[in-house]
Amino acid sequence: MTTVADVMTRDVRTMRPDDSVVEAAKCMDEMNVGVIPVCDGDKLVGMVTDRDIVVRGVAAQQGELKAMKLADVMSAHVRCVHEGDDVDQVLGEMAEAQIRRMPVVDEEQRLVGIVTLGDIAAKNPDAQDDVAMSLGDISTPAEPDRSEPGIPSQSQSQSRGGTPH
Repeated sequence: MTTVADVMTRDVRTMRPDDSVVEAAKCMDEMNVGVIPVCDGDKLVGMVTDRDIVVRGVAAQQGELKAMKLADVMSAHVRCVHEGDDVDQVLGEMAEAQIRRMPVVDEEQRLVGIVTLGDIAAKNPDAQDDVAMSLGDISTPAEPDRSEPGIPSQSQSQSRGGTPH
């Protein structure tokens, strides 16, 4: 059994909830990553992605971008894994939640690393078929979160017995 500890990345760069969105974007650019764990001290309190910055910050026009904090755009309810978790189980969770990376925490919710599909593919050659299947599930397009006023979304139509638009 391959565990998360066998494939995860340790010593992950983190930021604080009160750090600016602009600082996070610069950090992502410097490190060539799309996600940064957000910690209060050594406790994981959220994750911020490049998409969070664009969708929750820029597109939502929540105010002056330079004044915006990570707490304003980060995901606070984050799925986490532990070092001893089985990689196959983690791949299933990633596919189900449509996420490519998960923080690794200890029993006190302290961040100890991050595991990504790339980590699993690069460090566990036996899992290539599972990684490919998970990536396919993760990449399945999701339905938009909104619909035009007065027009139910596809899932609302189907739940009411209607046909999709």
